[in-house]
Amino acid sequence: MKTGIIVFPGSNCDHDAFTAASRLPGQSAVWLWHQSRDLQGVDAVILPGGFSYGDYLRTGALASYSPILESVRGFARGGGPVLGICNGFQILCEAGLLPGALMPNAGGHFICRPVRLRVENATTPFTSACAPGQTLTVPIAHGDGNYYCSPAELASLEGHGQVVFRYVDENENPSPAANPNGSLANIAGICNPGRNVVGLMPHPERAIEAGLGSSDGLAIFQSLARLASFDQPVPVLK
Repeated sequence: MKTGIIVFPGSNCDHDAFTAASRLPGQSAVWLWHQSRDLQGVDAVILPGGFSYGDYLRTGALASYSPILESVRGFARGGGPVLGICNGFQILCEAGLLPGALMPNAGGHFICRPVRLRVENATTPFTSACAPGQTLTVPIAHGDGNYYCSPAELASLEGHGQVVFRYVDENENPSPAANPNGSLANIAGICNPGRNVVGLMPHPERAIEAGLGSSDGLAIFQSLARLASFDQPVPVLK
């Protein structure tokens, strides 16, 4: 399994993502430059966190027009697994690969701390190693993580199982106190209808070492490793 890590001007979590994606046996990672259209034959793509293009205009807005995104769109349409983390999630929304938008945090402050996530959908390429309802402790680090979409889009996301992660409290409930940024319905991550494109605000690549506070994020990359062991590609749901 070869994973491509896209590097944008302003990416600052690309090395963390590269390390996490190449950590497990049989896994490797390569760099994908934002000005290139060559995906180098990768099996999966990760858009890492950071401040692509300085977050000018809106977070992820300029990056969504970069040449590499043209190739990512085609890759995703063909069922290729695509993961957007933090700024990568913002880019996927701006590029139309995921619905909704990420707005400034409700409190108006940049937030950097661990949060608890509940896995709502364990059938994506990035959650197949998780159990439905499993909770993960991973850090967040963002100023624009307040997920919003229209009522109709929210009903569709909920109805079609496209909410992948939700912020929960110590009792595993999506309470207001557990919501760090005001995100609609405590949403921390979603997927597209085909479930091959996933975006989340928390940083699983920063939670792969117990000595650093949590290794729960490793489940995301273990899920990707499991994908490589399948004899046939995971079908894209219509």
